[in-house]
Amino acid sequence: MTAPFRAVAIGGGGGTVQVLLGLRKYTSLLAGVIAVTDTGRSTGKVRDLARIPAPGDIRNALGTLSAGNGDFEKLIQHRLKVPHVSQLDGVAFGNLMLAALTQMTGNFGTAVDTMRAMLGVTVDILPVTTHNTHICAELVDGTLLEQELNVRALGKPAIKHVFIQDRMARVYPPVLAAIAQADLITVGPGSLFTSILACLAFDELSNAIAKSPAKTVYVCNNTTQPGQTDGYDLYDHVSQIKGYLNGRLDTVLINTRKPSDQLREHYAQDGVEVLLPDASQLERIRQLGVKIVARDLAQLTDSKRELWDKQDSIRHDPDAVASSLIEILSTQQP
Repeated sequence: MTAPFRAVAIGGGGGTVQVLLGLRKYTSLLAGVIAVTDTGRSTGKVRDLARIPAPGDIRNALGTLSAGNGDFEKLIQHRLKVPHVSQLDGVAFGNLMLAALTQMTGNFGTAVDTMRAMLGVTVDILPVTTHNTHICAELVDGTLLEQELNVRALGKPAIKHVFIQDRMARVYPPVLAAIAQADLITVGPGSLFTSILACLAFDELSNAIAKSPAKTVYVCNNTTQPGQTDGYDLYDHVSQIKGYLNGRLDTVLINTRKPSDQLREHYAQDGVEVLLPDASQLERIRQLGVKIVARDLAQLTDSKRELWDKQDSIRHDPDAVASSLIEILSTQQP
């Protein structure tokens, strides 16, 4: 596609940003829809203090996409070191700033847009909702869990499905407007249940995607994530996404780039399994009615990556993902 196109990327503040970083080389008409139901560490502390939606993934997206505003970018990502004040120790300053902007403007969405303008970010970064609500899960044994930190906890039975705690919470209207105008909608990569499905669990959003003529692509994770997708293969990931999208999924983008045996072993020691396609999995995915594009997409490092107390793993290469998405947009029909 050579004409300008509109793209919407849905998920969390890490994987979704990788997609946006790549796509902004091809179009300026971009929006990122970010989950706001996290409760861990810095985000959880600020949510308790200010009673706002989770600011952490929003802050990270804005900081990463900042237009070279070095000092300000560093400031919003800076974590306070005040061990004598537990409520503030380790808190990212940008999370506090979003809390202050929300109080000043009276609206979390307006606060996000204000910080976006201050950082010179040209991508529209949109919270999936401006309601202060949480992600919940039903486990396969019938147990119900509330709040993200518990939903992704280790050593529990598998997650059956997730849902939004406040059934009156609504999707932020600019999100629905962006979906209605999109030519391309991507979901993922990112934490399956607590980032991607924390967005798609809003029926308004899933229904809007189902009605959209845009090409819909799932950028599949490169690894499993302990506490969320233990034992999952590629088919399991795709099946979950298609289910929450009410069957509306055109294409899955799958990585074929293999990490070293040593790196795979390092991840395996933490219960993280690298996801690579085989003929059986690919055939099962095709039987779901989903097209497959398999390319070398992984951004490999010499050692495993960690992010606070979450299991962060093998990221996607923004350029490789973007070029594959352009290929899909140019050659495949929905």
